[in-house]
Amino acid sequence: MGKSILFFLFISVNSIVWCQPMRVLFVGNSYTHYNNMPKLFKDIASSKNINVDVHMSAKSSHTFKMHSERPDLYQDIQREKWDYVILQGFSRELSTDIATIDSMVVPYVKRISDSIYQQNPCATILLYETWGYEKGFPEDSVNTSYQIMSDHIHQGYLYLSKLFDFPIVPVGKVWETVKENNVSIPLYQEDLQHPSKYGSYLAACSFYAAIFKQNPNTTFTDGLSPDKAKYIQNTSFTIVDQNMTRYLLNRNVINVKSTSKDGKYKADCSANFPKAKSIVWNFGDGKTSNLFQTQHAYSKPGTYTITITIQDSCGERVLKKKVVF
Repeated sequence: MGKSILFFLFISVNSIVWCQPMRVLFVGNSYTHYNNMPKLFKDIASSKNINVDVHMSAKSSHTFKMHSERPDLYQDIQREKWDYVILQGFSRELSTDIATIDSMVVPYVKRISDSIYQQNPCATILLYETWGYEKGFPEDSVNTSYQIMSDHIHQGYLYLSKLFDFPIVPVGKVWETVKENNVSIPLYQEDLQHPSKYGSYLAACSFYAAIFKQNPNTTFTDGLSPDKAKYIQNTSFTIVDQNMTRYLLNRNVINVKSTSKDGKYKADCSANFPKAKSIVWNFGDGKTSNLFQTQHAYSKPGTYTITITIQDSCGERVLKKKVVF
């Protein structure tokens, strides 16, 4: 039998507790290292009692090609068996035409991702979608405004996502929504390109929402305005939650919905694990099921812990969810 990977998920007020630290590697440039965004993500998770180990491998102004030529990046990849690896490229290289992306981006994303999978075949690679410059980039005569550049970046990341089957963390779309609907939040540095503290906090909240499928809903604001931070938290979750399928974020997700009515106690259960070979639901009352989508009826009210065992090529994943009737 393969190695057993044990994760505990206790649902009560939507809290998640991981019994082992989640390991996340951020690969990017200044959009990643400004304001130490990975640490903001870690601090948000910590505020929710989730233990996350993060490591940042970021170099300013780096394209995917430049990343792929970095010996230190491959050392970072080999440092751990990362659960998640975040890939962020240079905004202008993703705001070009498909032919240019095919020649100047795709080969290098493949080189990096091949190295990641060689180290850990079960790692989840996420694409960090960035945003357009406040004034666009008129020098290239294509991205002449923020909206045009933002749309091009979005299409570029969607293309990579479809090509490689990588989920997207839609930071750029969250950015666009906040920018349009709450102009009082200063997302840019003075250069009108890089993220302010609010911009980096927005990115960190987007990563939390995308990875944990939850609203950050935290009092941790890193000294920012609580009202503005709350708006960013809610917006990041809304964009992620409404676009789970579009951005391939509806994978490796367990859903359990419990209902009680007229003396009947039911749990509607579903699991979306594309690479899973088998699943076993133990409903905590002596009954089991091996279907990926199933419904279970309990004979009496009470508190039950549902144990889900998923077998894939990397071994077993064991999760637990608590339901109360």
